[in-house]
Amino acid sequence: MTDIISPTSILDLQSPRLKSLPPLSLYIHIPWCLKKCPYCDFNSHEIRGKGTQVPEDAYVAALIRDLEFALQDVWGRRLNSVFFGGGTPSLFSAKSIDSILTAVRTLLPLEHFAEVTLEANPGTFEAQKFADFRSVGINRLSIGIQSFNARHLAVLGRVHDDHEAHRAVEIALKNFDNINLDLMYALPGQTLQEARADIETACSLGVSHLSVYHLTLEPNTLFHRHPPSLPDDELSALMQEMIEQVTASQHYRNYETSAFARIGKESHHNMNYWLFGDYLGIGAGAHSKISFADKIVRQMRFKQPKEYLAKAKVAESLIQTQHELTLADRSFEFMMNALRISGGFETAVFQERTGLPIVSIEKSLDEAEQRLLLVRNHLRINPTVLGRRFLNDLLQIFLPEAHPN
Repeated sequence: MTDIISPTSILDLQSPRLKSLPPLSLYIHIPWCLKKCPYCDFNSHEIRGKGTQVPEDAYVAALIRDLEFALQDVWGRRLNSVFFGGGTPSLFSAKSIDSILTAVRTLLPLEHFAEVTLEANPGTFEAQKFADFRSVGINRLSIGIQSFNARHLAVLGRVHDDHEAHRAVEIALKNFDNINLDLMYALPGQTLQEARADIETACSLGVSHLSVYHLTLEPNTLFHRHPPSLPDDELSALMQEMIEQVTASQHYRNYETSAFARIGKESHHNMNYWLFGDYLGIGAGAHSKISFADKIVRQMRFKQPKEYLAKAKVAESLIQTQHELTLADRSFEFMMNALRISGGFETAVFQERTGLPIVSIEKSLDEAEQRLLLVRNHLRINPTVLGRRFLNDLLQIFLPEAHPN
């Protein structure tokens, strides 16, 4: 396709403005967990020593103060979804979650029927506690199962066993009708048959959503420093294909690279991420992406819980870093997220969320189309099956240095 850029498009490239702001989500980070897993690179901190108490009340107060400080950036906007992540947010009491949600509703009204998710690990499950979570406004639960195999759970350093995993799902199903299970595959010593047993077990439980991740050795983790023996690329690819086949046979739609959902149960919060929506992140180490008419900024809160609490106590700014996205950042980050969606995205959304005309990435789109990694028309852009399988290759085409101006 020939590049034809109108005078209006040139102006858009020089001083892009958003005609409207995207949907806004709220992410709330609770950084403590019972035990730090050897593969985890999230900002999570193990509760060390018997009798050690998490500063729950102080942290709730800090979160509320954080939200109050952030209002200047998101004033007048409504929340599309709320997500409590960690760490292990289910370590906190329902009373604390209620206090946080009450402040949220007071300061930033939620859309009607907004999705409110809480991450939980099986080692924290108590029947009454989870009934209470539901009563204070949590309407979606995300459970970190990882595997139903006792041996693999031990290797992954999980605090629960296979029996507790099943018990957690049983309790969750009595209180929630919207449940996600996190699973991992390509685990140390895992066979194709063991991976199949995990995904078949997950499907048989009747939950509405599955998130299935390939185990990767992330920097600054115990597994990265002392790598275990993992399945090779060929076996990992067979596991991925098997997972796609099994979930499809059980009526789960693979709507995003690692996400499988029953019809109508896709994660609203995650879809907002993938479509380059805005999210305000509060809590230690939380990240934000906030759009304004003339700029898009990213922020990160102070990472260490002690420092975060100390800053909040004396009413200092909780933002450790902030930077404005360049025009190249905008286009690449949009594509990096949106191309994870199996069904692709409407072409118009690119300009709505970045402020840039679609012609600004025409060369990259042409190359990706020629390599059969995506298909497009004037209304929609979709990754092909090949593009989904080789997603990293597809995304590299949109790196700023791939097609310098």
